[in-house]
Amino acid sequence: MASLAKSKVGAGRDKTFYAILIPILILFVAFNTFPLITGFLYSFTDSKGYGDFNIVGLQNYIDMFSDVRIGNSYLFTFKVAVVATILTNVISLMLALGLNSKIKFKSAFRALYFVPQILGALVVGYVFSYFFTYIVPAITGTGSILASPEWAWVAIVVVLVWQSCAQTTIIYITGLQSVPEDVYEAGSLDGATGWNQFRYLTFPLIMPSVTTNMVLVMKNMLMVFDQIVAMTSGGPAQSTESISYLIYNNGLSGGQFGYQCANAVIFFILIAVISILQTRFLNSREEQL
Repeated sequence: MASLAKSKVGAGRDKTFYAILIPILILFVAFNTFPLITGFLYSFTDSKGYGDFNIVGLQNYIDMFSDVRIGNSYLFTFKVAVVATILTNVISLMLALGLNSKIKFKSAFRALYFVPQILGALVVGYVFSYFFTYIVPAITGTGSILASPEWAWVAIVVVLVWQSCAQTTIIYITGLQSVPEDVYEAGSLDGATGWNQFRYLTFPLIMPSVTTNMVLVMKNMLMVFDQIVAMTSGGPAQSTESISYLIYNNGLSGGQFGYQCANAVIFFILIAVISILQTRFLNSREEQL
């Protein structure tokens, strides 16, 4: 009787799990997997996003390698992603060290620094657009940085770093709080204080947090889109066109749906490869430390 009751309980639990899992799986396939497969198939066509289209095979992929506009968008995106990822992690780690120390109003400061994360990227972009267009020029007496093809990318990086530091800092704080106190006590007996304590004790022990943040931030920076829409719309002179913005703009309104689907496929593969390489490299560093 006991085994029969257990089997009924187990069967009921399984039905509950399936009732939760299956609807989520259907939504995931409908809004993620199916569009992904559809976009991949369209990448072999000359579709404009509407009407008839023809199969062109690999021609879209071949044409991409001679497209200067796409090449410039990749260069811009990777430049912004690398700079913003490094700055975000350095600043976030410094903030985490400060917020994890024994200071007054620590919880209030943590809440304050997390505010950028709860704001919409478009809202933040529009606010900073006004800031760089009107306030900064009024203070410095110079023109808007957003109007400069050479320096507009700096404004994009500033906004990305400002908003990304919140979540990254929380992850670093979590990593710092997982370091046992007795490690620092043993290190202090050996004379490890200040920079040496951080270099030889703290940093090696929070390397899993470093790996997580580097991979997540780089992925998010490569997919920069909202800030471009709100601040520059890819300008001036197409100098701030990210890959995501180019795919969206030319794919949906520029009559290059099939062509930009091919671009999206290549971009997806690049992000996956970069994430895998980052993870492997940083994991190897964890083992060495």
